[in-house]
Amino acid sequence: MITVMATLRLGDIAPDFEAQTTQGTLNFHEWLGNSWGVLFSHPADFTPVCTTELGTVANYFPEFQKRNTKVIALSVDGLDSHHEWIKDINETQNTTVNFPIIADESKEIALLYDMMHPNASEKSTVRSVFVIGPDKKIKLTLTYPASTGRNFDELLRVIDSLQLTANYSVATPANWKDGENVVITPAVKDEDIAAKFPKGYERVKQYLRMTPQPNK
Repeated sequence: MITVMATLRLGDIAPDFEAQTTQGTLNFHEWLGNSWGVLFSHPADFTPVCTTELGTVANYFPEFQKRNTKVIALSVDGLDSHHEWIKDINETQNTTVNFPIIADESKEIALLYDMMHPNASEKSTVRSVFVIGPDKKIKLTLTYPASTGRNFDELLRVIDSLQLTANYSVATPANWKDGENVVITPAVKDEDIAAKFPKGYERVKQYLRMTPQPNK
């Protein structure tokens, strides 16, 4: 039995669950394996903004694969509805939906992940996004209203940042894009920079030290 939890926060273990999806029954943590994951909800099938969103994710699927990231969608509609709607997505967005969509008719998973916001809608989920690391911890959360489609270029940018900063002692500055200079974290002492960042660095201020992206 799934238990409703308090609001999930960064660093929390993403709750595990079993779900019926368009690609069969799956256990969430087992399905993730050692990959990164994106779990995102959409308010309803056969709606215009959601159609463009899932079409975009399908078209961006190779980009998620490059980043060792699995994507999975969710709404409170049923499997039959999902399968019929996929036909429309494929047709109108010139794509092939190649990721699972969870059929959460009981709303158990939506409530578990706090995707139901009663003051926005009592019947459907908001546009929630959870990025989950290989350690099953939540690395990022986003919430959009039903009226605003998500920016999946931004989501890929954030995944690039999360994966980079998980492996190097750096942070990414405002509007950073993959390949641009990054910030050396304050925990790195000046005397250790040369060994950690052989490409060199620029000291803008004592607390602001920039270096070329280390994995490029």
